[in-house]
Amino acid sequence: MTEQQTATLPLPIETERLLLRPYGHDDAPRVLDIHGRLEVIRWLGDPPFTPMASLDEARTWIDDLGALPESDPRCVALAAEVRDTGVVAGTVMITPCPNSDPPDLQVGWHLHPDSTGHGYATEGARALLDAAYAYFDGSAPDRPLLDEVWCGMYPDNHPSAAIAGRLGLEDLGILKDPWYEGDSHLFRTTRDHWTERRRERPVR
Repeated sequence: MTEQQTATLPLPIETERLLLRPYGHDDAPRVLDIHGRLEVIRWLGDPPFTPMASLDEARTWIDDLGALPESDPRCVALAAEVRDTGVVAGTVMITPCPNSDPPDLQVGWHLHPDSTGHGYATEGARALLDAAYAYFDGSAPDRPLLDEVWCGMYPDNHPSAAIAGRLGLEDLGILKDPWYEGDSHLFRTTRDHWTERRRERPVR
C-alpha cells in the first residue's frame, strides 16, 4: 500500500479547549487507567467486558488505533488532550462498523470518569467530524468521500445519547443493531445534513 493511498487527516486538530492528536506509548498509563475501568468499557462493543490489565495491553491498543487508516484513510482515533492541563480526557474516533463491507463508518467517544461533565466529548467529536468532512471530500484518490456516518450506543447509555443530540445527529430511535448484537439507540449524519447543521451554529 503506497503512501498516497494511506494519506490521513491532517493532525493535530485544535479546539478552544482540546488538542486532538494521535496516541503515543507515553499515553499507555492513562489508557490503562481508562480501559481498566468496567464503568467505561461496559459501554464499548459487545460483552463479555474484560478490563485492560497491563501497560503492554495499553501499548497494543495504541498501536492498533494507529493502524486504523491503513484499511481506510477516513478512520482515525485520537487522544483528546485538555490543552490547559495536558491531561488526556479520553478518545474521539471515526472507525469501521464491524461486519460491514464496504465499511460503514461510525463516530464514537469515551472519556475517563474524571473528565466527564465538561463537554469535552461533544467538543472533540464535533471538531473531528468537521475536519473529516472538510478533508475527505472525494477530490483525490487518497481523499475518498466521507458521506454517511453512524453512531450507535446501548439503549440505556443516556449520557452518550445526549452528546449525539448536542452534536445534531439524526436520532433514529432504538432499533435492531445491524453491526452489533441486540438493539441500539442509533443516530446518523450525512455530508449534507452535517453541513446544514454547521451553518446553523451560532458564530462565536
